[in-house]
Amino acid sequence: MTIFTKIINKEIPATILYEDDDVLAFLDIAQCTKGHTLVIPKTFSKDFLDTDVEVLKKVVSVAHMLANKIKDNLHPSGINILSNAGEQAGQGVFHYHLHIIPRYDENDGISITYKENPNQDLEAIAQEIKKGSE
Repeated sequence: MTIFTKIINKEIPATILYEDDDVLAFLDIAQCTKGHTLVIPKTFSKDFLDTDVEVLKKVVSVAHMLANKIKDNLHPSGINILSNAGEQAGQGVFHYHLHIIPRYDENDGISITYKENPNQDLEAIAQEIKKGSE
């Protein structure tokens, strides 16, 4: 049982922003920025890759609505919407969830960076990814 299951079951409190039969959204207790929100399915799945596509649609729909409310009411200059799949990717709670992270300024302490690696054979990578889908 994860901390999210306990929140779904109302065993521990949360500041809930949205709830229906399938999805729950609440403020992250560790606000990295004002309005940092988590959107989760009520049915358990470990991560994005393990989640049924119909459940993903419901979670993304709620995240879309809340991200727009955050944009309109908290006025961030940008918003990150992300999900980590697996420990190496930074997943800490193994119950699928989306983060909505409002961004207010460039010095907010959040850093998402990518290192370019241009010397790759893109066609070979594409063929490897597509294996079994043809």
